[in-house]
Amino acid sequence: MTGVPLRSLPYWERPRERLARLGPGALSDAELLAILLRTGDGSAAASALDLARRLLAEGARRTGDPKRALRFLATASVQELSQLKGIGPAKAAQVKAGVELGRRVARDESLERTVVASPADVARYFLAELRDLEQEQLYALLVDGKGGIIACELISVGDLSGAPAHPREVFKAAVRQNAHAVILVHNHPSGDPTPSELDVAVTRRLAEAGRILGIEVLDHLVVGDNRYVSLRQYGIEF
Repeated sequence: MTGVPLRSLPYWERPRERLARLGPGALSDAELLAILLRTGDGSAAASALDLARRLLAEGARRTGDPKRALRFLATASVQELSQLKGIGPAKAAQVKAGVELGRRVARDESLERTVVASPADVARYFLAELRDLEQEQLYALLVDGKGGIIACELISVGDLSGAPAHPREVFKAAVRQNAHAVILVHNHPSGDPTPSELDVAVTRRLAEAGRILGIEVLDHLVVGDNRYVSLRQYGIEF
């Protein structure tokens, strides 16, 4: 039905109505994306569904695999998406917002009722969460006395030199939520999780601040491309 506006489709065939009637699981990737896009490219030749299919085709081309077309939406920046025909800044922002909401839901579900027994328990979530990011992000997992995760706090975005991990920001939520300890996690966009000298220095500074507050820094994980390094397991003292 190329070129047919969504409002011209039979009511029961429109993506939004199909979602309400059948649930989101019944919709194709293109239909879900069309709901986010809302409208086509402004011409009479393309509906929102046509534009969604075009965007997924571009994702398949960029990744070299149709099954990874959605990964393109996760990795592309707003600026990159905005340059595609029919998208523009507003639609690019809508798509990225939808991707980020999905990422956060997945994060919250994976951390729910999690008990941290090893670095692998933490890495299992963060490998998927952080591997596609173009900037470093530093998180603090707040942990209770039994190793259960209380919350996950985003501390800074950028790199550890450009967005310093100030003890005040790291431990503010931990104090507020009466956390017993914290686990630090950040990514290396290069894909190489080898800790840098700055990573080690920042960790030691935060661990010292934590000792003053009575909140232990249990570990610091550096996440790369499907790999991670635990500073504790790496043999680094802090």
